Amino acid sequence: MYRFLLTPRWWGINVFAVLAIPLCIFMGSWQLSRFEDRVQSHQQQEDRSARAKAAAARPLERLLPVDTVTSGRQASARGHYDTAHQLLVPARTLKDKHGERQGFYVLDLLRTDGGKALPVVRGWLPGDAGAKADTAKVPAPPKGEVTVTGALQASENQGTDGVQAGGGLPRGQLGMISAASLVNIVPYGVYDAWITQTDPQAPLHAVPPAAAEGSGLDLKAFQNLGYTGEWFVFAGFVVFMWFRLFRRDAEAAKDAALGIVPEGDGGDDGTGDGAGVSVVASVSGGADRGDGPADGRGGGPGAGRGEEQGEAARAGQA
Repeated sequence: MYRFLLTPRWWGINVFAVLAIPLCIFMGSWQLSRFEDRVQSHQQQEDRSARAKAAAARPLERLLPVDTVTSGRQASARGHYDTAHQLLVPARTLKDKHGERQGFYVLDLLRTDGGKALPVVRGWLPGDAGAKADTAKVPAPPKGEVTVTGALQASENQGTDGVQAGGGLPRGQLGMISAASLVNIVPYGVYDAWITQTDPQAPLHAVPPAAAEGSGLDLKAFQNLGYTGEWFVFAGFVVFMWFRLFRRDAEAAKDAALGIVPEGDGGDDGTGDGAGVSVVASVSGGADRGDGPADGRGGGPGAGRGEEQGEAARAGQA
Protein backbone atom coordinates (compact mmCIF):
# COMPACT_ATOMS: atom_id res chain seq x y z
CA MET A 1 0.00 0.00 0.00
CA TYR A 2 2.97 2.28 0.56
CA ARG A 3 4.59 1.61 -2.80
CA PHE A 4 3.84 5.21 -3.74
CA LEU A 5 6.84 6.16 -1.56
CA LEU A 6 9.07 4.73 -4.32
CA THR A 7 7.71 7.06 -7.01
CA PRO A 8 9.97 9.86 -8.33
CA ARG A 9 7.69 12.47 -6.76
CA TRP A 10 8.10 10.97 -3.31
CA TRP A 11 11.82 10.49 -3.81
CA GLY A 12 12.06 14.25 -4.27
CA ILE A 13 9.87 14.94 -1.22
CA ASN A 14 11.89 12.58 0.98
CA VAL A 15 15.25 13.98 -0.12
CA PHE A 16 14.03 17.54 0.52
CA ALA A 17 12.77 16.61 4.02
CA VAL A 18 15.96 14.72 4.92
CA LEU A 19 18.10 17.73 3.94
CA ALA A 20 15.83 20.53 5.18
CA ILE A 21 15.13 19.28 8.72
CA PRO A 22 18.80 18.90 9.82
CA LEU A 23 19.65 22.22 8.17
CA CYS A 24 16.88 24.05 10.07
CA ILE A 25 17.91 22.42 13.36
CA PHE A 26 21.58 23.31 12.76
CA MET A 27 20.79 26.95 11.92
CA GLY A 28 18.47 27.26 14.91
CA SER A 29 21.12 25.83 17.24
CA TRP A 30 23.74 28.17 15.78
CA GLN A 31 21.54 31.23 16.30
CA LEU A 32 20.84 30.08 19.86
CA SER A 33 24.56 29.74 20.54
CA ARG A 34 25.09 33.28 19.21
CA PHE A 35 22.47 34.58 21.65
CA GLU A 36 24.04 32.66 24.54
CA ASP A 37 27.46 34.08 23.64
CA ARG A 38 26.06 37.60 23.74
CA VAL A 39 24.43 36.96 27.12
CA GLN A 40 27.70 35.60 28.49
CA SER A 41 29.64 38.52 27.03
CA HIS A 42 27.15 40.93 28.58
CA GLN A 43 27.59 39.33 32.01
CA GLN A 44 31.37 39.43 31.68
CA GLN A 45 31.21 43.10 30.68
CA GLU A 46 29.07 43.91 33.72
CA ASP A 47 31.54 42.09 35.96
CA ARG A 48 34.44 43.99 34.42
CA SER A 49 32.60 47.28 34.84
CA ALA A 50 31.97 46.52 38.51
CA ARG A 51 35.61 45.65 39.05
CA ALA A 52 36.76 48.68 37.05
CA LYS A 53 34.85 51.04 39.33
CA ALA A 54 36.70 49.69 42.35
CA ALA A 55 40.08 49.30 40.63
CA ALA A 56 42.71 51.99 40.57
CA ALA A 57 42.99 54.09 37.45
CA ARG A 58 45.70 53.21 34.95
CA PRO A 59 47.50 55.55 32.57
CA LEU A 60 45.65 56.08 29.31
CA GLU A 61 48.46 54.82 27.08
CA ARG A 62 48.40 51.39 28.77
CA LEU A 63 44.72 50.85 27.94
CA LEU A 64 44.81 51.77 24.26
CA PRO A 65 43.47 50.67 21.85
CA VAL A 66 40.02 50.30 23.34
CA ASP A 67 38.50 46.83 23.08
CA THR A 68 35.97 44.73 24.96
CA VAL A 69 38.49 44.16 27.75
CA THR A 70 39.65 47.75 28.32
CA SER A 71 36.28 49.39 27.65
CA GLY A 72 34.92 50.77 30.92
CA ARG A 73 38.27 50.57 32.73
CA GLN A 74 39.32 53.55 34.81
CA ALA A 75 41.89 55.61 32.92
CA SER A 76 43.82 58.68 33.91
CA ALA A 77 45.41 61.38 31.79
CA ARG A 78 47.30 64.53 32.63
CA GLY A 79 47.23 67.79 30.69
CA HIS A 80 45.30 71.04 30.33
CA TYR A 81 41.90 71.76 28.85
CA ASP A 82 41.50 73.59 25.56
CA THR A 83 38.98 76.21 26.72
CA ALA A 84 38.59 77.56 23.19
CA HIS A 85 36.97 74.37 21.92
CA GLN A 86 34.33 73.38 24.46
CA LEU A 87 31.58 71.38 22.74
CA LEU A 88 28.04 70.29 23.62
CA VAL A 89 26.65 66.93 22.52
CA PRO A 90 22.88 67.39 22.15
CA ALA A 91 19.95 64.99 22.54
CA ARG A 92 21.54 62.58 25.01
CA THR A 93 19.46 60.59 27.49
CA LEU A 94 20.52 59.92 31.06
CA LYS A 95 18.99 57.04 33.01
CA ASP A 96 18.98 57.44 36.77
CA LYS A 97 16.64 57.03 39.74
CA HIS A 98 14.40 59.74 38.25
CA GLY A 99 13.93 57.74 35.05
CA GLU A 100 15.06 58.79 31.58
CA ARG A 101 15.76 62.47 31.11
CA GLN A 102 16.75 64.33 27.97
CA GLY A 103 19.74 66.63 28.01
CA PHE A 104 23.24 67.10 26.60
CA TYR A 105 26.84 66.15 27.29
CA VAL A 106 29.52 68.73 28.06
CA LEU A 107 32.69 67.74 26.22
CA ASP A 108 36.14 69.30 26.55
CA LEU A 109 39.46 68.37 24.97
CA LEU A 110 42.35 67.62 27.29
CA ARG A 111 45.68 68.43 25.66
CA THR A 112 47.99 65.76 27.02
CA ASP A 113 51.76 65.83 27.32
CA GLY A 114 51.95 63.43 24.39
CA GLY A 115 50.63 66.11 22.02
CA LYS A 116 47.27 64.52 21.27
CA ALA A 117 44.02 65.59 22.85
CA LEU A 118 41.69 63.32 24.80
CA PRO A 119 37.93 64.01 24.55
CA VAL A 120 36.55 64.20 28.07
CA VAL A 121 32.82 64.17 28.80
CA ARG A 122 32.83 66.23 31.96
CA GLY A 123 29.16 65.46 32.63
CA TRP A 124 25.53 65.75 31.61
CA LEU A 125 22.99 68.53 32.05
CA PRO A 126 19.23 68.42 31.49
CA GLY A 127 17.68 70.71 28.90
CA ASP A 128 18.35 71.78 25.34
CA ALA A 129 21.86 72.37 24.02
CA GLY A 130 20.47 75.14 21.85
CA ALA A 131 18.78 77.09 24.67
CA LYS A 132 20.86 79.84 26.28
CA ALA A 133 19.12 79.36 29.62
CA ASP A 134 20.30 75.74 29.75
CA THR A 135 23.80 76.27 28.38
CA ALA A 136 24.38 79.11 30.84
CA LYS A 137 24.52 76.47 33.60
CA VAL A 138 27.60 74.83 32.07
CA PRO A 139 30.60 75.39 34.39
CA ALA A 140 33.90 76.44 32.88
CA PRO A 141 36.62 73.76 32.76
CA PRO A 142 39.44 73.94 35.28
CA LYS A 143 42.47 76.00 34.28
CA GLY A 144 46.06 74.91 34.37
CA GLU A 145 47.44 71.38 34.43
CA VAL A 146 45.03 68.79 35.78
CA THR A 147 44.77 65.02 36.10
CA VAL A 148 41.49 63.62 34.81
CA THR A 149 40.14 60.20 35.76
CA GLY A 150 37.21 58.47 34.10
CA ALA A 151 35.84 55.37 32.39
CA LEU A 152 37.47 54.67 29.05
CA GLN A 153 35.12 54.46 26.04
CA ALA A 154 35.56 53.61 22.37
CA SER A 155 34.77 56.20 19.73
CA GLU A 156 31.11 56.34 18.79
CA ASN A 157 29.78 55.37 15.38
CA GLN A 158 26.56 55.75 13.44
CA GLY A 159 24.96 52.81 15.28
CA THR A 160 25.52 54.27 18.76
CA ASP A 161 22.41 55.41 20.61
CA GLY A 162 21.88 59.16 20.51
CA VAL A 163 24.37 59.83 17.71
CA GLN A 164 23.43 62.49 15.15
CA ALA A 165 25.60 61.66 12.18
CA GLY A 166 23.64 63.68 9.65
CA GLY A 167 25.36 66.97 10.45
CA GLY A 168 23.65 70.33 10.32
CA LEU A 169 24.28 71.11 14.00
CA PRO A 170 24.94 74.66 15.18
CA ARG A 171 28.47 75.83 15.88
CA GLY A 172 29.76 74.52 19.18
CA GLN A 173 27.78 71.27 19.03
CA LEU A 174 28.97 67.78 18.18
CA GLY A 175 26.75 64.91 17.05
CA MET A 176 29.19 62.00 17.47
CA ILE A 177 32.10 61.63 19.90
CA SER A 178 34.90 60.30 17.72
CA ALA A 179 38.26 61.30 16.35
CA ALA A 180 36.78 61.39 12.84
CA SER A 181 34.22 64.00 13.91
CA LEU A 182 36.77 66.15 15.74
CA VAL A 183 39.49 66.13 13.09
CA ASN A 184 37.85 69.02 11.20
CA ILE A 185 37.09 71.01 14.35
CA VAL A 186 40.44 71.19 16.15
CA PRO A 187 43.90 71.81 14.63
CA TYR A 188 45.63 68.94 16.47
CA GLY A 189 45.46 65.18 16.75
CA VAL A 190 42.82 63.43 18.85
CA TYR A 191 42.90 60.02 20.52
CA ASP A 192 40.56 57.42 19.06
CA ALA A 193 38.86 57.11 22.45
CA TRP A 194 37.22 59.25 25.12
CA ILE A 195 36.53 59.10 28.83
CA THR A 196 33.51 59.96 30.91
CA GLN A 197 34.61 61.73 34.09
CA THR A 198 33.91 59.87 37.30
CA ASP A 199 33.51 62.86 39.64
CA PRO A 200 32.09 65.72 37.60
CA GLN A 201 31.95 69.31 38.69
CA ALA A 202 28.57 70.50 40.01
CA PRO A 203 25.93 70.90 38.62
CA LEU A 204 27.06 68.31 36.07
CA HIS A 205 25.89 64.69 36.43
CA ALA A 206 28.22 61.77 35.81
CA VAL A 207 27.61 59.88 32.56
CA PRO A 208 27.71 56.10 33.18
CA PRO A 209 29.97 54.17 30.80
CA ALA A 210 28.28 52.23 28.03
CA ALA A 211 28.92 48.57 27.34
CA ALA A 212 31.39 47.77 24.59
CA GLU A 213 29.87 47.25 21.16
CA GLY A 214 28.83 43.65 20.61
CA SER A 215 28.96 42.77 24.32
CA GLY A 216 25.52 43.88 25.48
CA LEU A 217 21.98 42.60 25.14
CA ASP A 218 21.23 44.87 22.20
CA LEU A 219 18.83 44.48 19.29
CA LYS A 220 21.17 42.08 17.51
CA ALA A 221 21.11 39.71 20.48
CA PHE A 222 17.33 39.51 20.46
CA GLN A 223 17.38 39.14 16.67
CA ASN A 224 19.49 35.99 17.18
CA LEU A 225 16.86 34.71 19.62
CA GLY A 226 14.08 35.45 17.13
CA TYR A 227 15.93 33.69 14.31
CA THR A 228 16.35 30.67 16.60
CA GLY A 229 12.59 30.34 16.92
CA GLU A 230 12.06 30.83 13.19
CA TRP A 231 14.45 28.04 12.21
CA PHE A 232 12.84 25.56 14.61
CA VAL A 233 9.40 26.54 13.32
CA PHE A 234 10.61 25.86 9.76
CA ALA A 235 11.79 22.39 10.82
CA GLY A 236 8.42 21.64 12.38
CA PHE A 237 6.62 22.90 9.29
CA VAL A 238 8.61 20.52 7.05
CA VAL A 239 7.69 17.58 9.29
CA PHE A 240 4.04 18.63 9.34
CA MET A 241 3.83 18.94 5.54
CA TRP A 242 5.56 15.56 5.03
CA PHE A 243 3.04 13.75 7.24
CA ARG A 244 0.17 15.62 5.61
CA LEU A 245 1.24 14.58 2.11
CA PHE A 246 1.96 11.02 3.30
CA ARG A 247 -1.49 10.70 4.90
CA ARG A 248 -3.21 11.99 1.78
CA ASP A 249 -1.43 9.62 -0.59
CA ALA A 250 -1.81 6.68 1.82
CA GLU A 251 -5.57 7.22 1.98
CA ALA A 252 -5.71 7.48 -1.80
CA ALA A 253 -3.77 4.21 -2.17
CA LYS A 254 -6.08 2.49 0.33
CA ASP A 255 -9.17 3.68 -1.55
CA ALA A 256 -7.72 2.44 -4.82
CA ALA A 257 -7.03 -0.98 -3.29
CA LEU A 258 -10.68 -1.20 -2.24
CA GLY A 259 -11.87 -0.22 -5.72
CA ILE A 260 -13.21 3.14 -4.56
CA VAL A 261 -12.82 5.79 -7.25
CA PRO A 262 -13.15 9.40 -6.07
CA GLU A 263 -16.02 11.34 -7.62
CA GLY A 264 -14.97 12.86 -10.93
CA ASP A 265 -11.85 10.64 -11.28
CA GLY A 266 -12.03 8.29 -14.25
CA GLY A 267 -9.49 6.06 -15.91
CA ASP A 268 -7.01 7.49 -18.34
CA ASP A 269 -8.51 5.38 -21.19
CA GLY A 270 -11.98 6.82 -20.74
CA THR A 271 -13.44 3.60 -19.35
CA GLY A 272 -13.83 4.87 -15.79
CA ASP A 273 -17.12 6.69 -16.37
CA GLY A 274 -18.45 3.81 -18.47
CA ALA A 275 -17.74 1.35 -15.72
CA GLY A 276 -19.57 3.57 -13.28
CA VAL A 277 -22.55 3.86 -15.61
CA SER A 278 -22.55 0.09 -16.17
CA VAL A 279 -22.64 -0.51 -12.44
CA VAL A 280 -25.51 1.94 -11.97
CA ALA A 281 -27.40 0.51 -14.94
CA SER A 282 -26.92 -3.03 -13.71
CA VAL A 283 -28.18 -2.14 -10.26
CA SER A 284 -31.14 -0.24 -11.70
CA GLY A 285 -31.96 -3.05 -14.11
CA GLY A 286 -31.80 -5.58 -11.32
CA ALA A 287 -34.23 -3.49 -9.27
CA ASP A 288 -36.69 -3.26 -12.19
CA ARG A 289 -36.48 -6.92 -13.07
CA GLY A 290 -36.69 -8.25 -9.55
CA ASP A 291 -34.75 -11.52 -9.23
CA GLY A 292 -34.41 -12.18 -12.98
CA PRO A 293 -31.08 -12.96 -14.63
CA ALA A 294 -28.70 -10.06 -15.07
CA ASP A 295 -28.05 -10.72 -18.81
CA GLY A 296 -31.56 -9.53 -19.86
CA ARG A 297 -32.68 -12.94 -21.22
CA GLY A 298 -34.90 -13.77 -18.30
CA GLY A 299 -38.65 -13.78 -18.32
CA GLY A 300 -39.18 -10.41 -16.69
CA PRO A 301 -41.05 -7.62 -18.41
CA GLY A 302 -37.82 -5.66 -18.83
CA ALA A 303 -36.28 -8.53 -20.77
CA GLY A 304 -39.31 -8.84 -23.11
CA ARG A 305 -39.22 -5.19 -24.00
CA GLY A 306 -35.48 -5.42 -24.68
CA GLU A 307 -35.98 -8.33 -27.15
CA GLU A 308 -38.84 -6.55 -28.91
CA GLN A 309 -36.74 -3.41 -29.34
CA GLY A 310 -33.83 -5.47 -30.72
CA GLU A 311 -36.04 -7.24 -33.29
CA ALA A 312 -37.52 -3.90 -34.39
CA ALA A 313 -34.03 -2.49 -34.84
CA ARG A 314 -32.95 -5.47 -37.01
CA ALA A 315 -36.08 -5.22 -39.14
CA GLY A 316 -35.40 -1.56 -39.80
CA GLN A 317 -31.83 -2.28 -40.88
CA ALA A 318 -33.10 -4.95 -43.28
